[in-house]
Amino acid sequence: MTDTIIRDDAELAARLAEVAGRIAVEVRDSGLIEGKPLGSAGDNTANAFLMRAIAAQRPDDGVLSEESRDTMERLGKDRVWIIDPVDGTREYGERRTDWAVHVGLAIKGEPVIGAVALPGVPTVLRTDQVTELPPAPERLRMVVSRTRPGKDSEAVAEAIGAELVPMGSAGAKAMAIIRGEADIYLHSGGQYEWDNCAPAAVALAHGLHASRIDGSPLRYNREDVSLPDLLICRKEHADRVLNLVSELA
Repeated sequence: MTDTIIRDDAELAARLAEVAGRIAVEVRDSGLIEGKPLGSAGDNTANAFLMRAIAAQRPDDGVLSEESRDTMERLGKDRVWIIDPVDGTREYGERRTDWAVHVGLAIKGEPVIGAVALPGVPTVLRTDQVTELPPAPERLRMVVSRTRPGKDSEAVAEAIGAELVPMGSAGAKAMAIIRGEADIYLHSGGQYEWDNCAPAAVALAHGLHASRIDGSPLRYNREDVSLPDLLICRKEHADRVLNLVSELA
C-alpha cells in the first residue's frame, strides 16, 4: 500500500486481498512456524494488515473480520468491509493452491464489492474486472469439501449426474466456477458472513446466481453473523438445484 488515498472501492478491495495474500505466503515460506500455529500466524498477520489498511483508507466504514473481536458499532454503518484473512487455513498450511483471501464490501446489507485472492495460483478475482465464463461441459461439476462433503451436495450431485470435485476453501470453490473448473457450489454445512461475502460479490458481478439454498438473497452486516448455507452456480442451473434441495428437504 502507498500513502495515496485510493478512491475506488473495487481497486482497494483487490489491492488489500493481493497484499494480504502475499503477507500470508511470506509468513508460511519463512519456515519459522509449522503445524497448527502456522495457520494462526498467517491469519493474524494478514488480518493485522487488513484492519490497519482499511482503517487508514476508509476510516468511516465498519469492519467485520473472522480474526477480530466483533463490535455492534458496524450495525449502524451502511458500508461494512467483511474480510477473511486466510480462508482455508489447512490448505494454506499444506501449501495447496485452494485457499483464499476474502475482502468484501457490503453496502446496506448487499454484497456489492469484492475481491478474492488465490495466492497459490496466483490470481485475484474481482467485481470490477469481469471475465467471460467458459462454456459448461456436458456433465456438470459440483465442488465439495475435500474433507467433509455435505450430504445435500452429494444428493443433488447424484440426482443431476454431476461430477464431485473436492476442493478446500469456500473462496476457492466459488472462484472455481468463474475459472471454469466447476459449475455448481452448494453448501449447507454452516458458514459465516466472512466465508462468502466477497465470493458472492465476485460471483454476482460475473453474472452467476448466488443465494441461500431456499432461494432467498444473501444479506450481510447482521447482528447474527452466521450464514449457514449458500448456492453459487450458473443462472441456467439455479432453479433445478434449488428445486432439488427443496424436494430432498
